[in-house]
Amino acid sequence: MNSLRNRIAALLIASIIAVIALATVVADRTLRPPPPDATIEPLARSLAFAVTMAERDPTLQQPGYFRIEQRPPTGDPDGMLSEFLEKALTRVGEPRAAIVVRMPGNPAPVAAIALEKGGWLVAEIPHMGPPPGGWKVFGMWIGLIILGSAAVSIFAASKITRPLDMLENAAASIGPDGSLPRLPETGPGEIRATARALNELAARLKAAMESRMRLVAAAGHDLRTPMTRMRLRAEFIENDEERAKWLADLEELDAIADSAIMLVREEVNQDTVKTIDIGALLREIVRDLSDLGHAGALDFMEPEATMTIRAAPLALKRAMRNLVLNAVTHGKKAHIDLTEDESEIVVTIRDEGPGIPQELIGRVFEPFFRVDLARRKSIPGVGLGLAIAKEIIERFGGTITIANHRKQGLIQTVIFARAAP
Repeated sequence: MNSLRNRIAALLIASIIAVIALATVVADRTLRPPPPDATIEPLARSLAFAVTMAERDPTLQQPGYFRIEQRPPTGDPDGMLSEFLEKALTRVGEPRAAIVVRMPGNPAPVAAIALEKGGWLVAEIPHMGPPPGGWKVFGMWIGLIILGSAAVSIFAASKITRPLDMLENAAASIGPDGSLPRLPETGPGEIRATARALNELAARLKAAMESRMRLVAAAGHDLRTPMTRMRLRAEFIENDEERAKWLADLEELDAIADSAIMLVREEVNQDTVKTIDIGALLREIVRDLSDLGHAGALDFMEPEATMTIRAAPLALKRAMRNLVLNAVTHGKKAHIDLTEDESEIVVTIRDEGPGIPQELIGRVFEPFFRVDLARRKSIPGVGLGLAIAKEIIERFGGTITIANHRKQGLIQTVIFARAAP
């Protein structure tokens, strides 16, 4: 979004500066004074008349117009104007030696014309060029244009991209459960229309999520009654082997129904968020799984420092337990590492299993996904453990990724933001 705003602002700035620069060039071409060779002849006639008066009466002085001096004034000679003035004096009938000099601190050039009986008639030539320090004034003019056009362009670009900013912020504020906070429908018409559309989208999305959860929960709940009847009927099967198969299938259906209901419960669960010592939580999980017979498959050394995050204790314990149990069940052994930096806490769970084919690793968080369907009977679970763990972790602002280890097994990486002291 910032890139689009910057491009619009840059385009407006360039357009404004180009238009004003073009107008400035046209005004300069149109309003510039005539060239010196076109204006020097009327001045030469006036100076020739003054020379005639001065030669008739050497004591004549005209303050502010001309004066008589014994030598020409000192300064920087202007060869071009001197040549123009001598030629103009010749054309008006008074060929004389003439010098035009520019004196420091005086923008107007000074002309000195030699008199026949000695001395010089000195007079100022009207200054028809730009004022002193013209380039500084022009630079300040351009700088003012750039600053003004930049302020106007940035303001206009912000107004233009404000609806897009609203879309970007709304997308970023979507919660893990798909909920979108309601936006105020105020401001200009475009802003109100955008906010109204987003609010309608949020309402439809919320309704769809609630409908999906109700459907899954109802299906899981309604399966219980027919499964109970089927279990009772299975007990009357005389063949022991056939009865065991029926009961095993019913147990699997029961586990699927329980997992589906648990997934829905996690999506709508609003447990109280607290500050949790993640190291103590992992230690408790390791102890629980050790009591269940997995002691030799767990490798965890609790860090000395306390590492805290913000989450619901029971939900987070369920999620981390699913990840550790997944590593123990499918990967033979779970190596748990806990590290932190200034802003994040990282939990890494590495196993020693066969890993997952690279083309399937992007599907591991899909509900009911199993890498090897043939192992479904030998390994417990219905494929919802990772989906539930991901739902819980992301609800509390964490992230989870799964990748194949470069040597063997999988690496499950969970990252949480550190809790403020």
